[in-house]
Amino acid sequence: MKNNSINITYILFISLVSAMGGLLFGYDWVVIGGAKPFYERFFDIASSANLQAWAMSSALIGSILGAVVSGIVSDKYGRKLPLMLSALLFTLASAGTGAAASYQVFIIFRLIGGIGIGLASALSPMYIAEVAPSHLRGRFVSLNQMTIVIGILAAQVINLLIADKVPAGATDEFIQASWNGQMGWRWMFYACGIPAAMFFLLTFFLPESPRWLMKAGNGEKAFPTLKKIGGEEYARQEMTNIQSTLNDVSEKMDFKTLFNPKFRTVLIIGIVLAVFQQWCGINTVFNYAEEIFSAAGYGVSDTLFNIVITGSVNLIFTLVAMFTVDKWGRKNLMVFGSVGLAFTYILLGAAFYFQLKGIAVLTLVVVAIAIYAMSLAPIVWVILSEIFPNRIRGAAMALATFSLWVACFVLTYTFPLLNKGLGAAGTFWVYATICLLGFVFILIKLPETKGKSLEDIEKELVN
Repeated sequence: MKNNSINITYILFISLVSAMGGLLFGYDWVVIGGAKPFYERFFDIASSANLQAWAMSSALIGSILGAVVSGIVSDKYGRKLPLMLSALLFTLASAGTGAAASYQVFIIFRLIGGIGIGLASALSPMYIAEVAPSHLRGRFVSLNQMTIVIGILAAQVINLLIADKVPAGATDEFIQASWNGQMGWRWMFYACGIPAAMFFLLTFFLPESPRWLMKAGNGEKAFPTLKKIGGEEYARQEMTNIQSTLNDVSEKMDFKTLFNPKFRTVLIIGIVLAVFQQWCGINTVFNYAEEIFSAAGYGVSDTLFNIVITGSVNLIFTLVAMFTVDKWGRKNLMVFGSVGLAFTYILLGAAFYFQLKGIAVLTLVVVAIAIYAMSLAPIVWVILSEIFPNRIRGAAMALATFSLWVACFVLTYTFPLLNKGLGAAGTFWVYATICLLGFVFILIKLPETKGKSLEDIEKELVN
């Protein structure tokens, strides 16, 4: 419903504050890629594939736990308090990871940071979807992906600025004894503490989600927020629409409700899309950039610069997605992304198979990131925040986000193993196959949600 009284400034403010969870998610998730060559030498794990994989994927275990917790706490306590909790966890993880004197302590704080990621990744897009008007929802939810990408780019730029140039052919011993190996990687993690503290302070200014308030039986508290968003008429109509989806259920909701057969279709769509967003393979480029660019003939310092290039492209095409998601539609962008990535991965695999070096690999990596950034990366989060019914949204979003982080853990942990067993070429061809399977699923199962209210989407998918 379009409304000339919509308070864009207010919606933008609360959406950006909520989306700071995405910024911290992006930074904490990617900072480890730039720090990787240095902390591995400091902790003397450069020769152990298992310890390397655990260092990279431990935060994802925390993310899985955070995703599960998000469903419990968001349905019981609302959206605001869990967002504040995630901000505190990011702050703690930043300080603890940077100060870690041993590999074990490093892992503990990566797990804590992961819990913050799990909470923020589920709650930030869900909160924005619950406050944004239907005709603007895709754009505002995409803000969360934009802040994730800004967080990714910030981590990449900060890593590049902090790290001293590494001489070509530098030995592990040289890197371990250098400033990079002793202190540089620590400051890469410390830097996350500043935006984490800002996020915590700004969450005090967030209103509680009006949809959660109504589900909890506090409609009188929901009305002022809805009125501030779109005026009195808008608030009354939204409350009527929301209440129509809550009349037939009791106030109590738990995870058992998710197994009701009428929710089966919407849960399958949510889980498959969440898993597909990870198994499409693009995140290996961020987490294992050193190995990918090294295989293409680049040194450590060149790799850090190339990572910034990929991050810049990621941001530019996320902005493209923000301006197309409410015009082109969710399904069209998802179809484009799955086919485009499959084709690019086939070429990227061929480049590694024929041992092409340098610019050829970098160009294909950039193209893959551009396609992902304007399709699967933001649009999956938009769809997940839209499709679940009001009365189960917290638990269902937690289940989908849990599935996403399990898939991300599997992807991150298996990439070194696939890369070793199949080579870079075979690995990217596996990802191409997954993208083609995703394309078929999207074409057959995914409905278009553009321009529909959350309650209209619920009636279409559930009833």
